[in-house]
Amino acid sequence: MYRLALVIVLTIAFAGCDALSTMTEGFKYAKAVEGDLEQETGVKPQVGFNSTNGRLVSVTVAFPGLYERRPLPELAGLVRAAVSKEFKQEPENIVLAFSLKS
Repeated sequence: MYRLALVIVLTIAFAGCDALSTMTEGFKYAKAVEGDLEQETGVKPQVGFNSTNGRLVSVTVAFPGLYERRPLPELAGLVRAAVSKEFKQEPENIVLAFSLKS
C-alpha cells in the first residue's frame, strides 16, 4: 500500500519535471549513437551518458572487445562525430572503452 502511494507521488512529481524528459531524450540519443556506430564499425557498443542541469557532462562508449579494424584515432573520430550528431551538443568528456575478456 505504501509502495503504491510512493510510486504515485513520485510519478506525479516527475511528470512536470524536466529531468524526466531529459533522461528519456538522453536514452533515445544513446540508442541512436549505438545504431550509428554499429553501422560504421559492424560492432554494437554500449553507450551511457551523464548530464547535469541540461548540460551533457560525459558520454561513455564501451565496445565489447578490442576493435582492430581501424586505427584508434579514426575510431575516436567516428565516436566523436556520432555523439555530437545524436546528442546535438558536445559533451565535456567522451570516454572510449573496450572490454578485455580473459
